Amino acid sequence: MTRYLAGRLLGLVTVLLVTSVVVFAAVHLAPGDPVSFLLHGRPATPEAIAALRDQYHLDDPLPVQYAKWLGGVLHGDFGRSAQFHQDVGSLIGSRLPGTAVLVGYAALLVAVLGVTAGVLAALRPGAVDRTVLLGTGVATATPSFVSAIALVSLFSVQLGWFPGPGGTPEGFTDRVYHLTLPAFALAITFAGMLARVTRSAMLDEMGREHVEVARARGVAGGSVVRRHVLRNALGPVVTVGGTMLAGLLISTSIVETAFNVSGIGSLLVQSVTAKDFAVVQAITLLSVTAFVVVNLVVDLLVPLVDPRLSVHGEASR
Repeated sequence: MTRYLAGRLLGLVTVLLVTSVVVFAAVHLAPGDPVSFLLHGRPATPEAIAALRDQYHLDDPLPVQYAKWLGGVLHGDFGRSAQFHQDVGSLIGSRLPGTAVLVGYAALLVAVLGVTAGVLAALRPGAVDRTVLLGTGVATATPSFVSAIALVSLFSVQLGWFPGPGGTPEGFTDRVYHLTLPAFALAITFAGMLARVTRSAMLDEMGREHVEVARARGVAGGSVVRRHVLRNALGPVVTVGGTMLAGLLISTSIVETAFNVSGIGSLLVQSVTAKDFAVVQAITLLSVTAFVVVNLVVDLLVPLVDPRLSVHGEASR
């Protein structure tokens, strides 16, 4: 276990280092002069332009710029936002709670809706199974921005049950209320995918020999499903669900922009548009870190859910 964790942590550091190099180079090599974005089209003297370029180290060679930025990151300094004129760390910290609540809300919806629909489809062949397959097929094929438009049109504009984009929530309960439609828009696609994975895993376990033996011995149907089918099917469900949890964080940019939610996703869109290098790099590293850490946690949880598997993904003896 110690060697396994050490190897995964080394892999995490390697992934973050390679990602930082790729993102840093891609952002800085993109077309356009960063100074023009910093000035917002305002005229400036050559001295002012030179001062800006010196402040943000734009005249240094790219490897030198990267080394200075990486050195700051290792000391907890992600730089200063060019468009918001404040430290990137505090800027992301102020946006993080909104995104955290949104992702947590959406993850709960994905788990409840996805697993429930998948179990029902596996246990109720026929009309229920066909209905779930049709619904999940539509859900997985529907982009988040289309779901956002449909939800706002129906539940906000026509029915008036939920507030539309924008607004300032007061308190945790009001924030959850305002984030209900964004959470559903974010969760629909992932819930459809998880439902199909759950259905497939359940059907695979229901055909196992030990399940047939349990039924032949007269074990109650509900007990067979809980102890022999659902429990053994949770391995792939947890694995895929963990990957989806990391994917939710990455997918927030579309939903937060559509619903005007002040979070990390909308901040990333604004920063890419304004070529705010420091913010884009910090959010990208945060997303990659979350993705790798979630995968590591899932790899450690899967053997607890399914003792037949080891942390190396092999059948335990």
